Amino acid sequence: MRQFLLVSVSLSALLAVSSTLHAAPRDYAFVLAKQLQAVPAARNVDVKGDANDDDSFEAKYKRRYPQPATVGHLIGLPVLDDNDVTLGRVEKVVRTPEGKIELIVSYSKWFGWLGRPVAVPLEAVVILARQLDSVDMQPDEYAAAPTWTPGKDTVLAESDVVRVALGRR
Repeated sequence: MRQFLLVSVSLSALLAVSSTLHAAPRDYAFVLAKQLQAVPAARNVDVKGDANDDDSFEAKYKRRYPQPATVGHLIGLPVLDDNDVTLGRVEKVVRTPEGKIELIVSYSKWFGWLGRPVAVPLEAVVILARQLDSVDMQPDEYAAAPTWTPGKDTVLAESDVVRVALGRR
């Protein structure tokens, strides 16, 4: 008797699920059609479109999904080149009179030891975990850069937040 009851309940549940499954595609098609009406038509964009033609630091920076980071977390991070050689460490973060954010990196040819301060645009680096990678400035550009001296630049507090581009390997 119990087996008969169990089989009949199972069959009725299966029939109920089966009837909903047969009705579902029509409902889903209706919902999908409604959603497609709300989506604007995509325009045909060339792979080498106008947005990617701009190779300035700022344009590349915006394409790298900048994320908020506190200045205090950036201070002390190593700055590495493409070969993972340390170029220096971030000493401070400053804002120029023009409103640009720059990292003051103690650059040295000897793995960043006993370096001189060099101003690096924030747009030239990306963050990878607990390091910064210099993607738009090569080591020879660091060597040719003038030594940074305090002057009109405003040093940002450690609690200030800046947006740093994300990097990947």
